[in-house]
Amino acid sequence: MRTFFFYGLTIGSFFFKLFKNDQLVLSFCYFCGMNSRGKLIIIGGAVDKGSFTEASFDQDVSKNMNFFETGILKRIIDESKYKENSRIEVVTTASKIPREVGPEYVKAFQYLNASNVAVLHIERREQASEDDVLKRLKAADVVMFTGGDQLRLSSILGGTRFHDVLLEKYKNDHFIYAGTSAGAAAASNNMIYQGSSSEALLKGEVKITSGLGLIDDVVIDTHFVQRGRIGRLFQAVVGNPKILGIGLGEDTGLLITGDRKMEAIGSGLVILVDGREIKDTNLTQVELGQPVSINHLVTHVMSMGDTFDLDTYKMKIHSSQYI
Repeated sequence: MRTFFFYGLTIGSFFFKLFKNDQLVLSFCYFCGMNSRGKLIIIGGAVDKGSFTEASFDQDVSKNMNFFETGILKRIIDESKYKENSRIEVVTTASKIPREVGPEYVKAFQYLNASNVAVLHIERREQASEDDVLKRLKAADVVMFTGGDQLRLSSILGGTRFHDVLLEKYKNDHFIYAGTSAGAAAASNNMIYQGSSSEALLKGEVKITSGLGLIDDVVIDTHFVQRGRIGRLFQAVVGNPKILGIGLGEDTGLLITGDRKMEAIGSGLVILVDGREIKDTNLTQVELGQPVSINHLVTHVMSMGDTFDLDTYKMKIHSSQYI
């Protein structure tokens, strides 16, 4: 009769396994179920062109600063480990014009007195495993993912050493993952990557794949109000009502701490779509391309300062008229 032990270290978890006669008889995970130490700040995108600044930034500061005067970029800095001295890496992978987008973010952060900011261009999968790239990621207190195409983020970064280190830092360190537009949509395990607003409630029109997986049980959509994307969330949620749909309006974000506590930040709206109380749908009965009916889909609307608990599904309005 043989007895031996196996110890395994995975991303953010320590496993203890006991084997007897080569058969697993006990498995224990020390960190499993523990909430992440990192913070997520997901942003719906800016109203104009999905980035912070314009060519006339210095001449039109009052116009271009609106996005972070409402507190989103300032909140990223304030929530970070070393405040204005935190190391911030701006990742431009989602963008097709990374050399133009990156400096805009650097300038925006510098305007708020955060000077330890650099741009990290990762355009091919092999770059995401280079030692210099990983060294910079490990040293970062904040990683800011720009807008663009979220499918570029998942297909270029997914499954690389960069992705592994990112998840490990988020799980175990005082670290911030911040993302706007595509960078926000890619943060969850479920990621919408395609689907027109006008046809979103036709069966099969909304395409979903796996994102970067920093948070489970939600699906995130951005530029939500201006582009009328509520139908995309409806279809995403009716397919699996366990998933909470999160729609981020322009100039709006969510701060998520401990994987479960969400606070609305910025000047706009966050729409939450809760499908747990759906009573009926024709989803499985209609053909592809046909309209989808849903009975009793619950929605919540959050604005600045409101909070939502992902464990209890309870929302607290910051300036409630009933308090």
